[in-house]
Amino acid sequence: MGVQRTDDFETRRQHLANMSEEDLEKYFWELSHQVVSPLIELARTHTTPSIERSVLLRMGLDSLTANGIAEQALNKGLLGHGAGHCVWRYAKIKELTVAQAGAELAQGRGWDELALFFGEGLK
Repeated sequence: MGVQRTDDFETRRQHLANMSEEDLEKYFWELSHQVVSPLIELARTHTTPSIERSVLLRMGLDSLTANGIAEQALNKGLLGHGAGHCVWRYAKIKELTVAQAGAELAQGRGWDELALFFGEGLK
């Protein structure tokens, strides 16, 4: 047989006992936000080449171009800015279409301009 659990429910719920339904709901959402906040921050500040390739595909670029851009962005230390953002920004800087900008970036051109724009040295 297992260990018998001592019932401490009444002790653990004392801080909730005098709360109204509205207060309990508010408290629930506060706790939920505390739990989820680190995950949201992690998603905001971290990405992967796979995620960035997916974004590029949704922008209408083909898979070879998307793969080339994601690899270049990773190698140049600019993946954190978002590969799609890099393509869009380069297109604006050079007055190109997204497809043209993507093709150039996939071939290794344009990363110096992006590094300057983002204020980062190339790696």
